[in-house]
Amino acid sequence: MRNKPPYALTSVDHALQLAALLQQEGPLRVTDAAERLGVAVSTAHRLLAMLVYRDFAEQGADRRYGPGKVLRPAEISGAPIALLRAVCDAPLKWLVDQTQESANVVVPAHTEVRFIATVESPRVLRVGDRVGRSLPAHLTSGGKAILAALPPEEVNAMYAEDAEVGLRRLRRELALVRKRGFSINDQLTETGLTAIGTLIADTDGAPLAGLSIALPTARFDRDALPGWVNALSTAARRIEAALADYR
Repeated sequence: MRNKPPYALTSVDHALQLAALLQQEGPLRVTDAAERLGVAVSTAHRLLAMLVYRDFAEQGADRRYGPGKVLRPAEISGAPIALLRAVCDAPLKWLVDQTQESANVVVPAHTEVRFIATVESPRVLRVGDRVGRSLPAHLTSGGKAILAALPPEEVNAMYAEDAEVGLRRLRRELALVRKRGFSINDQLTETGLTAIGTLIADTDGAPLAGLSIALPTARFDRDALPGWVNALSTAARRIEAALADYR
């Protein structure tokens, strides 16, 4: 038996109800959502906009809203997410201070990566918070850093049946990531967004997570790349050292 909290937040309750409706019933119009929740159309629109922002909903070409990536069944990550979140805050803030760009930590979930921590850039034009979102690992900078550290046969097994991923090209790209020590996502996941990533390894050297900075493509400067990579490497080593202290 569950009792309604005595200090329930109506807006939160409505957002959760709406997310459940999208997951269980499929696409809804704004007017449908308003009717189901018993709220004004403008309120339903604001709720849906927030769900879209957090990837709980997606708007289709027909203007209806359906369940987003967060609501679909997801692979479980084996990474110690709570521990990573606990130790990465200070290194992420340091990284943002050094680069003035948004910084993220992602963990692997089979062929996807899930964003578990973000510190946003202080700049007005910046890449926003990505926490809770999942993206294809082979497209993201943090995901490619993780894949490059896996045994080649494991990567082959992950993508052997995926016709949308060119395995030969992916292998070449991952070899380059291993050689350089960093990876780049040049507008592969979102137009106008570029990210640079590196690996966070566990105490045995196995790939644990990915660390990245994300910035508007208009600010990407190859002359600044060595400095960004150095800051990423330093922040990754700080996270690894903090993880080792918990062992």
